This record gives sequence, C-alpha cells and structure tokens, in this order.
Amino acid sequence: MSKTKLSIIVVLFLLIAVSVTACNKGAENKSSGQKKIAVIPKGVSHFFWQSVKAGADAAGKDLNVEIVWKGPAMETDISGQINIVEDMINRRVDGIVLAPSHGDSLVPITERAQRENIPVTIFDSGISTEQYVSYVATDNRQGGVVAARRMGEKLGGKGKVAILGVKKGSVSTDEREDGFRETILKEFPGINLIPIIFYGESVATKSLSVAEDILTANPDLAGLFASNETSTVGAVNAIRQRNLVGKVTLVGFDASPDLVRSIQEGGIDSLVLQDPFKMGYEGVKTIMDKLAGKTPERRIDTGVKLLTKDNLETPEMQRLIK
Repeated sequence: MSKTKLSIIVVLFLLIAVSVTACNKGAENKSSGQKKIAVIPKGVSHFFWQSVKAGADAAGKDLNVEIVWKGPAMETDISGQINIVEDMINRRVDGIVLAPSHGDSLVPITERAQRENIPVTIFDSGISTEQYVSYVATDNRQGGVVAARRMGEKLGGKGKVAILGVKKGSVSTDEREDGFRETILKEFPGINLIPIIFYGESVATKSLSVAEDILTANPDLAGLFASNETSTVGAVNAIRQRNLVGKVTLVGFDASPDLVRSIQEGGIDSLVLQDPFKMGYEGVKTIMDKLAGKTPERRIDTGVKLLTKDNLETPEMQRLIK
C-alpha cells in the first residue's frame, strides 16, 4: 500500500472517530436532560452583579441547569448587551434571564427571542414590551420613596437636596429617582430639590466628577441621594475629599463592603438595599418553571430594606449585605 493511500485511510479513520465521539457526547447531553440558561446582566464588575450571579449559580445547582453568565464590561454598552443576547439566541439556549441596560433599546432582541421560542425573564430593570415570562425586581419606585423619607427625616424637612442621577433610560434607576423626587415634593415642601442636570453614567469616576460639580455649585447643600452602587461610590468620595462628612447627608442605593464601611465611619447615612441573590435565583427558576409547563408569577417583588448604622448587625441586614 502506498504512503498516500495509507495517509487517506488514517485521516478518514480520525474523522469517523471524532464524529462518533461528538455524537456520543451530544446523545449524553441530551439524555441528561440538562437545560442551558443564559443570565445576562447590565454589567459584570459591580458587587451587585456578582451577588446576582451567586443566586443564579445556586439555582443552577438546585435545579440541575447549566448557567451561562455573560454581560458587557460597562453598563453603558447597550449595543454590546444586544449582541450578547443575539449570540445566545443563535446558540439556541433554552432560556434567557436579562437585565436590560435600556428599557427601549433591548425590546427588538427580546421580542425576537420570544418569537423563536426562547423564553425571556426580565430582572432588575424594566423593559418597554409585554413579551416576557416574568419580571423579577425590586419595587424601584418604592426604593426611592424609602430614601426620600429617610432624607426628609434626617434633615427635619428643610434644606437643599440634590439627586446624583445614573443614566437616562435605565428604567430601574429612573424609577428610583422619580420615586425620590415625587416623595420629597409631596411630603417635604420645606426641602429645595435641585433638578438633575448631569448623570454619572454608572461609572464611579464620572459620578465622582458630577458629585463634585454639584457640591461646587451648591456650597449650602444639605443632602445628596445616589440611586445605584457607582453613584453612591462617587458621592461618598466627593464628600470625603471636600471634608463634608457629617455636613452633607448621603442616602445611597445598594451595598458593597466599602459602602458598608462608609456607613460605619459616617460618610454615608444609609443605603437602600435590594436582594440581588434572590433576583438571580428567582430569575432562573421562572424560566425552568416555564419550560416545565408551569405559569410563573408575572411580577416577583424581591423587596427593599433600609440599612443604617443602627440596624447593621441585625441578621436580616447581614444576610443582604453578605
């Protein structure tokens, strides 16, 4: 037999072996019945999103499902998030759990997933379509109400207050800011609320810059509300750098180890807490229920709490911050 014929036979044998192995692997995966669920956050770097991932991973373990965790590096990368959703559709995952970075821009790709029989649950932040399985999130407007009432109480209903906005079009933070604004105007008429002019775009360094501009323009500022983790980081750093700890009351949103320390040290008065672990867990569970022929709850409220120095060590708050 010639060397050429022998080489051809070897190549054919290898191709057959690879094909058989792939088929066996596919059959094994199919027989295992394990589903694949994509969990797509707005971003991946913040403590909040890592807590969501922990919840999704726990659900994956409990429900025997593979979790594919992927999100853009920056929460402002709307097109990047759209591309990730599109990729998951093309990979034919069994379901998608999505935190839309923009309430309008993610509508077409979400509706496409639904048309292609890939169920989508929305979490954390709302979307401008009804074509989804379930919405798992904090009552964000109520979170703003809680923050406003804390601010009004601490200031005795008087003084100048500003909102450090996050990103226009992000439904979750828009709702928090609206809830705060409406409550201050309705319940605390003695407080002078400054309109939002610039946004921190969910970037800590930009939030710091915007907070510094607010403090410069308003040297008599008594209170500042920051409506997410990055804006709270920027706000507390600006307050520290200007030696305004104890002079400007800061009410923030979300918790990280550094922000909790800032409560202990007095830089932050309080933090409105969500339950990101529960969001991740329940988001995956709603998809699995849908795939099993059940009807998940259309709206799941994961709750909102206020963390202060006084209740920091309670079991409930320790669970939320850890």
